[in-house]
Amino acid sequence: MKRKVVVGITGASGAPYARRLLSALRSRDDVELAVCVSQTAPQVWALECGEDLRESVDVPIWGVRDFTAPFASGSARWQAMVIVPCSMGTAARIAHGISDTLLTRAADVMLKEKRALVVVPRETPLSLVHLENLLALARAGAVVLPAMPSFYGKPATLQDAVDTVVARIVDHLGLENTLAARWGSS
Repeated sequence: MKRKVVVGITGASGAPYARRLLSALRSRDDVELAVCVSQTAPQVWALECGEDLRESVDVPIWGVRDFTAPFASGSARWQAMVIVPCSMGTAARIAHGISDTLLTRAADVMLKEKRALVVVPRETPLSLVHLENLLALARAGAVVLPAMPSFYGKPATLQDAVDTVVARIVDHLGLENTLAARWGSS
């Protein structure tokens, strides 16, 4: 049975993380994949990835307010959601139950159904407000997985560093992967 995963992409810096995650998940036979985006995600994607988001992602992208998406309801039984990168505005709206877009509604569904929600904030420094919102998400059951590459595997390229974060995301989706070296494996 395929694991149903929705990837939410916001307008925070960090589009290369989303691009790599989609690439890693798209090729898997054990994953059914869908994408939803914030209003500003396409603009940041173009800036950071040098391409049009909707043309470069070979996965269905649902509209910002298209609440007919299957993952907008708990009864559709989507098992997991990753928001990468996650803006602090999106984190705040989810932490406070504001489901005004498909992306925030889908995250709300994951929390209420006690399903996997992985939030990948990409902001620095973090204010007290940011920290409190991320703490609220963690208390509600989300995994807060900051986009902080590891270096023990000695990444040689920027792509290798991106892969260290994406590998941890895939781990938290409950999927096997070989994207980056594991501690003690070398």
